[in-house]
Amino acid sequence: MSLRGYRPDVREVPVETTIPPIASATGRPAVLGSKHMVSSSHYLASLAGLRMFPRGGSAVDAGVAAGIALNVLERHLTDFGGVAPIMVFGPGMHEPETIDGLGRWPAGLDLAGHRARHGDDMPVGVSRSVTPAAADAWLTALARYGRLTLAEVLAPSIELCDGFPVYPRLARAIERLRDRIEQWPTSAAVFLPGGRAPAVGELLVQRELGGLFRRLVAIESAHASRGRAAAIMAARDALYLGDIAAEIAAFMREAGGAITAEDLAAQRVAITPAVHTTYRGIDVYACGPWSQGPLVPMTLDLLEGYDVASLGPGSAGFLHRYLEAMKLACADREGFFGDPEQVDVPIAGLLSKEYAAERRRLIRDDRAWPELPPPGDPWRHEGRSGPPGYVPRLASGVGAPDTSYVCAMDAEGNAFSATPSDPGLGAPLVRGLGIIVSTRGAQLWTTPGHPSAIAPRKRPRLTPNPALLVRDGRALMPFGCPGEDAQCQAMVQVVCNIVDFGLDTQEAIELPRAISHSFPWSFHPHAYEPGLVRIEDRIAPEVRERLAALGHRVETLPAFTPATAGVCAIRRLDNGTLEGGADPRRESYAVGW
Repeated sequence: MSLRGYRPDVREVPVETTIPPIASATGRPAVLGSKHMVSSSHYLASLAGLRMFPRGGSAVDAGVAAGIALNVLERHLTDFGGVAPIMVFGPGMHEPETIDGLGRWPAGLDLAGHRARHGDDMPVGVSRSVTPAAADAWLTALARYGRLTLAEVLAPSIELCDGFPVYPRLARAIERLRDRIEQWPTSAAVFLPGGRAPAVGELLVQRELGGLFRRLVAIESAHASRGRAAAIMAARDALYLGDIAAEIAAFMREAGGAITAEDLAAQRVAITPAVHTTYRGIDVYACGPWSQGPLVPMTLDLLEGYDVASLGPGSAGFLHRYLEAMKLACADREGFFGDPEQVDVPIAGLLSKEYAAERRRLIRDDRAWPELPPPGDPWRHEGRSGPPGYVPRLASGVGAPDTSYVCAMDAEGNAFSATPSDPGLGAPLVRGLGIIVSTRGAQLWTTPGHPSAIAPRKRPRLTPNPALLVRDGRALMPFGCPGEDAQCQAMVQVVCNIVDFGLDTQEAIELPRAISHSFPWSFHPHAYEPGLVRIEDRIAPEVRERLAALGHRVETLPAFTPATAGVCAIRRLDNGTLEGGADPRRESYAVGW
């Protein structure tokens, strides 16, 4: 193992022989608890989730409370009107279920219509809007799996809307996007109070968003006689069928967006089984090909053919094989992934162990692929034929900001994993409501023939993708992260760090990472940089040199950079204790009891 600079230097000093040596392999300890645990990309959100347990809530209630709190706290990364894919598993369930939390392209706008307006561009703002689905996902998850009322779950977020201290990354994001925000009066009123970006430590007050939450609580209360779940869904219906939906539709007409009242009325989250493989005897569950989620099990299937443990974490041998496996999986992502309601995706073939063995033969120990390998033929492994996979073209440019994440577990065995997203600074706030209308249309393609090309009511191929490990029928580890197309890459590396290298959850998260860019980034304009891999500088220079000699185009990143994603995870140890980890690359924290 070569991880120069990873373990802290320890000076030799005289000590009494009765005092044991003390050393730490991480910047933070793994958090241990016996009853419940929450880990998220913001410390206040984690605490919001923790507050649900003394009220009688489960991991689901905690996860929803923390996730909505992220919509308040990380406005540069996520929004209550954005996306929120969710995975839930618990006692009595045969397998995890996913709630897509993903909106749809306007029914009245096809690819030709978009290209007539914008050509190959996907302009910032309402031109890239899909139906807002995060609220649908949160409330559906709470009604379907939770125990608490919406009023109880929203209480921390309402408090945060009354004002929370601005932290450095949020302050920098608002300042960087000041010119854009100034063009949107509804947004400027919130994020540029007094005409300037808030300083670190100042309170950010979001009265209209807090007012929306209070309206939802009032609707729930008015329908309380119908029962907990029905009252929550009444609040949900107001957002998509009632007076709140009418306000959203009116604002979209005014702003020039294509989302209509009919689009909002048709919005329904899809609840489906997770896709599945095994890795070293552990069940791996991921979101379906409406997201990039299958990359995690596909890449692990490829790596399972190697004695990864013998290679060592941070070694050139491991990183080379990992990077090449990820390229192969991404070639098939570009070739076949798209909304499975509109695209025939050979997901069973893609997750076949035999297909993985076939594709693994394309990985050479002595040379890296200089670009994306060709897609394979997964159709044969489903006993049928199908069209060849799409082959992407080169593109340049910079994508959009990224995402957030939350997971929760409890002693009963409930597990919750969610990746809310869509920056609240990426479109004008809806007047009076304090939310945007999801801009996730930026992950559709304007290119005819791409499996994720624009089409009416089509779901974009989503980067956010919560995941879950299960062992012997019990939740083992919910995990995920922000980070755009670095998400699955960081997630796979953390799984290998735990399963193959035997690290604890916090050690596995803090270990330095390598992130490939040798495939199209999912956000418009879908930049594709063949051969490029960016590596944190804590990985030893000789490892980076060896990777370059193999043909990887290596660039070095600073230590603990957010550019390598920000993983959070909770693992159930063999004795039942919950072990939480959170990435110091972000504002992430794990808290438990």
